[in-house]
Amino acid sequence: MAASSNSSLSGSSVSSDPEDYQPPIWKSYLYQLQQEAPRPKRITCPQEMESRPKYYGREFHGMISREYADELLVAAEGSYLIRESQRQPGTHTLALRFGHQTLNYRLFYDGKHFVGEKRFESVHDLVTDALITLYIETKAAEYIAKMTTNPIYEHLGYTSLLKDKMVHRLNRGRTEPRRVTFQGDDRISSPLVRRSALKDTPEKQCSYEKIHNFKVHTFRGPHWCEYCANFMWGLIAQGVRCSDCGLNVHKQCSKLVPSDCQPDLRRIKKVFSCDLTTLVKAHNTTRPMVVDMCIREIELRGMKSEGLYRVSGFSEHIEDVRLAFDRDGEKADISASAYADINIIAGALKLYLRDLPIPVITFDLYSKFIQAAKIPNAESRLEAIHESVLQLPPAHYETLRYLMAHLKRVTQFEKDNLMNSENLGIVYGPTLMQPPEQNALTTLNDMRQQKLVIQLMIEHEDVLF
Repeated sequence: MAASSNSSLSGSSVSSDPEDYQPPIWKSYLYQLQQEAPRPKRITCPQEMESRPKYYGREFHGMISREYADELLVAAEGSYLIRESQRQPGTHTLALRFGHQTLNYRLFYDGKHFVGEKRFESVHDLVTDALITLYIETKAAEYIAKMTTNPIYEHLGYTSLLKDKMVHRLNRGRTEPRRVTFQGDDRISSPLVRRSALKDTPEKQCSYEKIHNFKVHTFRGPHWCEYCANFMWGLIAQGVRCSDCGLNVHKQCSKLVPSDCQPDLRRIKKVFSCDLTTLVKAHNTTRPMVVDMCIREIELRGMKSEGLYRVSGFSEHIEDVRLAFDRDGEKADISASAYADINIIAGALKLYLRDLPIPVITFDLYSKFIQAAKIPNAESRLEAIHESVLQLPPAHYETLRYLMAHLKRVTQFEKDNLMNSENLGIVYGPTLMQPPEQNALTTLNDMRQQKLVIQLMIEHEDVLF
């Protein structure tokens, strides 16, 4: 997007056609202030200082008093020097003239120079950034406090178009969670009995929301905030950028941006170990393609395989499948001609689910599922599991629903594959559920409940989802 230094936002136009989309016109006030900020003026020491650290230049004046530093700097705004502290020998102070007074900052060096969070290659860059920040925050304090009150973010053409397209695409393929009430007999057995024993309530409405993955970023050249349209001032670390979609905003604006990240496939470097919601939004799918493709292949040729999911495939071949998905995505070849042993595909699916940074049953809901499994009454236990399932993020819910339906079909071939719901619960419990503190003792103590949660979700998947 082109930046204009002498424009106002009022001229911005938004078209419903992406071909006609015109970028917003940026607000120039803060940019103009940065241009007006005082420039650094190094005050050099007239004599060579033997005590000068090698990472400082002639701006180092040795051990001098605050008062003498003030006399040296009084001539000009933006002048600066470095002195050794008289109160704490061995420590260094940056003395900087701004606003007709001398400001003193404790100066540090660890390979880069810093007085706060930002780290600089040179003292000159540090002072340049400090003067810009001090000048803008002094001149425009009220403006900065109010700059988020009239954001352009919701009016950006590409933002609203992406959002509408995404919602339409996902709504076509998504199954909404059903809230049900379990009634009557503790021995809920056949699907027919279960369906007659429950009462439907209004469906839970949900959307595939994803928070932005903001990280501090240094922008080369002028950049404007895509939330408030104001200039992002400073020399380095002027703002934050979403590492998933590339949105650039002020740090303070990032707290107000909606949870509507639409990941860019060019920024998603891999499939395995990628956040589940990030992956499905990047690919505009309801579930990860790994889950769909592996399950499709297993149901095509592996449902009668003895010990399905319990028997391990060769780890080298499973690693090959992982690399294929990371490299080729949905074009990865996992057919019988590439991997004749179906246990390799089953192992790759388990590896994908196990390596998710946030498990399918999320960390924040882990304890709710474990506590639900401990309820002695079968009816209340299912009710509690159902309530926990409904709280899962949409992408996690959809993945779990699809997987449980598949595992239910696996149990229908138990005579051949010897895998019932309890066996599958033992295999998939620690794969889908991991305690947030990653404590080995906690995992060991919770194994029985993990197994039971998965076992019950397989047996009652037609009711729980």
